[in-house]
Amino acid sequence: MPNVTVGLVQQTCGPDRDVNVAKLKAGIRDAAAQSAQLICLQELHNGPYFCQVQADAVFEDWGETIPGPSTEEFGALAKELGVVIVISLFEKRGPGLYHNTAVVLEKDGSIAGIYRKSHIPDDPGYYEKFYFTPGDTGMSPIQTSVGKLGVLVCWDQWYPEAARLMALAGAEFLIYPTAIGFKPEDPEDEHARQIEAWTTVQRGHSVANCVPVISINRTGWEPSPGAERKGMTFWGQSFMTGCQGEFLAKAERDQEQVLVVTYDTANVDRVRRAWPFFRDRRIDLYGDLLKRYRD
Repeated sequence: MPNVTVGLVQQTCGPDRDVNVAKLKAGIRDAAAQSAQLICLQELHNGPYFCQVQADAVFEDWGETIPGPSTEEFGALAKELGVVIVISLFEKRGPGLYHNTAVVLEKDGSIAGIYRKSHIPDDPGYYEKFYFTPGDTGMSPIQTSVGKLGVLVCWDQWYPEAARLMALAGAEFLIYPTAIGFKPEDPEDEHARQIEAWTTVQRGHSVANCVPVISINRTGWEPSPGAERKGMTFWGQSFMTGCQGEFLAKAERDQEQVLVVTYDTANVDRVRRAWPFFRDRRIDLYGDLLKRYRD
């Protein structure tokens, strides 16, 4: 499609799934009313970001199968509105086997494809290795009626290898459902540096691969389920960049917002002709990228 209109839904999330999903549906309808054809939601959007602590109850409370309740519910909405929707779920793949999984729903409500988060962090406030098995879907874009979508998830967005592999496979958009925020003990100047690093690395993916990037973050403060943490303030600022890294839209830090952007996908070809990074790659020199470290 020469022009694709993209919607980004940024919102707060609480412990009540029904409340969260109702807001998500309202945001999706808002974006669709503004002619969005592709609508992207934030990471693990049905509930709070439970990875602040390690708790066995989370598996029963938030794990779900694919297909399952969310794919049916959001799939029905995709079909009703005639839009492609990217959702993000805590997938229960099998007994004791869970993933952080993005699902792409086609405009007829069917599942176009899934991507399981590959890079899994394990840091204070982000205890994801307790919950998520590393993904095994690889770095392949998902074909949809609005183009090939290179869907990755949150921590994946810091890795240039993931973005490049998606671009090499023909991704027309890089999409990052995200949940990232501040540690309460960090000072404000450190907050600013973190946000700058987060936006810069993703803009770099746009530039290096000449492809638009869509990054959807949650916003607002969420209490920690355990006493050992003070909670987390998610920094919002969801954004979309063009294939030269330029901001096309950017949300506020502390507001629920729906952003809508129309993008000319033919721009990718024009920019790649002007900046022929793919033509000039020296693939004969890159073998050491397969090593953990060059000693």
